[in-house]
Amino acid sequence: MTTVPRRRIGTTGPEVSVLSMGSWHIYDRMPFQEAVAMLRRAADAGITLFDAAYYGGFTIDGNTIPESYTDIIFGRAMAVAGIPREDWKFSAKLWLQGFPEVSFESQLDHLLPRVGIEHADFAILGDLFGTEPDMAVLTGALGELIAKGKLGGWGVNNWSVEHIRAAHRAATAQGVPGPQMAQLKYSVVRRSIPDGAPFRALAEEIGITIQASDVFEGGILAGKLTPDRMIGRDPGGIRDQVAAAAVRLQEIAQRYDATAAQAGIAFCLADPLTTTVLFGTSRLAQLEANLGAVELAARHGAEIREAVADLWLDKDVVDPFGH
Repeated sequence: MTTVPRRRIGTTGPEVSVLSMGSWHIYDRMPFQEAVAMLRRAADAGITLFDAAYYGGFTIDGNTIPESYTDIIFGRAMAVAGIPREDWKFSAKLWLQGFPEVSFESQLDHLLPRVGIEHADFAILGDLFGTEPDMAVLTGALGELIAKGKLGGWGVNNWSVEHIRAAHRAATAQGVPGPQMAQLKYSVVRRSIPDGAPFRALAEEIGITIQASDVFEGGILAGKLTPDRMIGRDPGGIRDQVAAAAVRLQEIAQRYDATAAQAGIAFCLADPLTTTVLFGTSRLAQLEANLGAVELAARHGAEIREAVADLWLDKDVVDPFGH
């Protein structure tokens, strides 16, 4: 039986599994009973952090996100799998679009009943997309939710170093909890921000840690060179080069009798600043393979990071400050 180790979120957050599971276009495109079996296996293996959100009704880069029921399906599947609520942590995605008129509390009040739970252990605030929220209002609102017991702590998704620092300062000034984790695009091809000197200095300053996301670049780095689902943003415009990098990653992984996906996860886990690697998987076999990355990272993580150095495609292309 696999036992996934745990690391702490930031300096004051909970200890969570180094592997975490997301819901973006996952549970709404797989048979329900398979979702139940997959989540049961994940829990048995020691995965404790699960991410879900209400997706729908807003626009990203000109693409309107359609109504999705993945959060409802996830919640029902967890219940049917018989996984006690006290055994897992729920991370909610909260959106900045419309804030503060569309409050974080109203978003949670909409999401939590859909999942079938009463509180979120953590929240990740979505991309800023060029907005400039009042950090005092933002951190104050989150502090109120934490005080009410609806939320345990919070982090951010792909914010710049300056915005994270501003949020931390605003929270400190009000005596409320600040950001503890940054969900960042982090993979063998996208490293400029999480591995950059500005973020490393920030982490040393405020104790924030990383949730690595988009590790597989929508599946391309895992070997699916022509993905059939929406992929996230492409900072630096490097995506056309990723397929060739995926072939090279597979060659490197074979040296360790591993898959490209396992090597990609191990690359992130070998970084001690990474609390957890977030991935989405719609098949039990994919989950089993990803679980194998934990041992691979323990044995060969440093070697893999060195071996993939030439696959760093966004080096000197993406601003390490995250502008």
